[in-house]
Amino acid sequence: MEIPPYFQSDPFSRNSSRLSDDTVFFSIFPDSSPSPADLQSLHFQILHSIAPFTSSYIWQHEPFNLSISLTPLPHLHGRLRFGDNLEDEWFTVFLLFHISQSFPSVSIRVHDSDGEFLLIEAAFHLPRWVNPENAQNRVFIRRGNLHIIPKRSLPNPTLIESLKFVIDHEKESLASEAVQSAIKNRIADYPERARKNTHQVRVRVPVSVAQVLKHEPCLISLAVEGFYDRDIDTMKYAAKMERFLSRGREEELVSVGVKMSRAMYAQLVQQKFQAPKCYPMPTRSEAGVYVEAELGMKIACGFEMMYQQRKKEGTEGKGSTWSKYKESLESSGYFQGLIPGSKEYKRLMENAEEYYRNSSLFHRTSEMLNSPVRRIDEILSLPHSADDFKNQEVPPSDDDSWLYGGEEELNSALQERQKELELYESRRKMEKKKSKDHDDTGPSSSSKAENFDLGDLAKSMQAFIRKASSFEGAEVPGSRSVEDNIGHDLESFMNDLEKMECQGRERASNVDDDEGSSSEMDYDDFEDEGDISDHDEDGEDIFMPSYSDAMNEELKNTSLRKSFITATEHSSNKNEGTSSAKEDTDEDFSPVNVDFNLVKSLLDSISSQEGLPGPASNLLGLMGVQLPKDDKKSK
Repeated sequence: MEIPPYFQSDPFSRNSSRLSDDTVFFSIFPDSSPSPADLQSLHFQILHSIAPFTSSYIWQHEPFNLSISLTPLPHLHGRLRFGDNLEDEWFTVFLLFHISQSFPSVSIRVHDSDGEFLLIEAAFHLPRWVNPENAQNRVFIRRGNLHIIPKRSLPNPTLIESLKFVIDHEKESLASEAVQSAIKNRIADYPERARKNTHQVRVRVPVSVAQVLKHEPCLISLAVEGFYDRDIDTMKYAAKMERFLSRGREEELVSVGVKMSRAMYAQLVQQKFQAPKCYPMPTRSEAGVYVEAELGMKIACGFEMMYQQRKKEGTEGKGSTWSKYKESLESSGYFQGLIPGSKEYKRLMENAEEYYRNSSLFHRTSEMLNSPVRRIDEILSLPHSADDFKNQEVPPSDDDSWLYGGEEELNSALQERQKELELYESRRKMEKKKSKDHDDTGPSSSSKAENFDLGDLAKSMQAFIRKASSFEGAEVPGSRSVEDNIGHDLESFMNDLEKMECQGRERASNVDDDEGSSSEMDYDDFEDEGDISDHDEDGEDIFMPSYSDAMNEELKNTSLRKSFITATEHSSNKNEGTSSAKEDTDEDFSPVNVDFNLVKSLLDSISSQEGLPGPASNLLGLMGVQLPKDDKKSK
């Protein structure tokens, strides 16, 4: 038999299966390496410690639970799908903080499908180095506090390294007070908030449904899930109501009180659903009775759809685990690209199903799916009748105005977030101002001005031009820090310019000896065509010299060359009585000092901006070059 590769790994691991996006994961690591017996004892003690909080709580999909794992370290772990009820996730966080206080020798890790959601909650108070890419294996709950392992201590921590660090250096990993407050304020209202999240409602349901809810009130979550996630196939079960409405329209409805979460109540009330023909609905003239019966009908149909679907999947042993198993086969190429329905495809599918049925996963899945089905059968096998629920005082339904008046709560939450944002922005501005004042008045400012070489400005621009950018756009060279501002005064600035000009004249005089210089643009004058042919004899390319010669001749009769300052021209401007020399060189296109002209053009552009943003200042800012105002000019 062919063995599908899916069973070579744990089907419930995050890497091998596609889990729901609304799932929270948590792990509890003891400080020492406990034996299986010790871990079992810790498991029991933890569940016992949180029982007062969870015994009456109605979970959206599944209750808080823990499993024992011995790899890679002995620990307890679990996951919980919270669905549309975000309160389940934060109630879980409260329970984990409570566990960390009750058992100080454990470290707890929690995250959800979005990642480190505790850091998201405290985003406005985190250190700047924290980001989603480097936060893995850094965040833990210990002794009732949040711990974030610093990057300077462990650049790329493994789980084992992080656990050891948080034990040995507990004070160093302790998160700041602002981060602690952000998380603890979020769970401060629990467990009272968990009780407020429960909504009790009076409904009219068939006797069989009342009997199940009497013995297992927590099964309401599966009934609501069955109703809310219904599809065409499960709707067929609701049309017949074989299990919970065996007598059809002759079945008597009884009044009972049902506890559920607010999210469940909203899911039931907000969806329109027509009662099956076999369901004994009262007339609309009895307004109060009809509303209770309509809500009870949705619960009864949810129970029927959930029961029949789980019974079918339990018999087949498939369910969601079979779907993930089949997806794994398809992605691994098990079906070899065959067309579904073909003879060879059916053969491979039969082999996969046979292997699945003989696996331990099949039996675990079947057991899990059949568990509520067996429990319902056990309850309904007990003697029961409508008389058991008559003459009982059922409390009225809780006020559901919260379902329609949540605007104030939403606005309050938005205003709180807005205040956090404004405080964060204010703090950032103050930090920037302090940093700027320190740069302007600090002792290092003058030294930076004296040691700064304007040649770096030209080199930065050249590096920017030569930078090979990606499809995302131009990239500035990353060698200079943006915060490394450049400070100087006008006199030292002009001295640097003169030094650059002198260096340009020296390079111009040696232009024939330094043809490979990246900071000079050399133009060779050829007296006749014979010179060009000499280069050709050595096998060199004659195109560029010819092109340069032709371009020089063309530019002699234009005003373009006047826009550049050459080494010869600048020298003649500085020496008196040399105007005749300049006239003698009018016919020559003297070498241009590119660095000098580049810096001069940038400074002229910045000067014309008069302190306002512009292309030159923005470009220099991206490269980390920030020129201060010319104080002498302002005076």
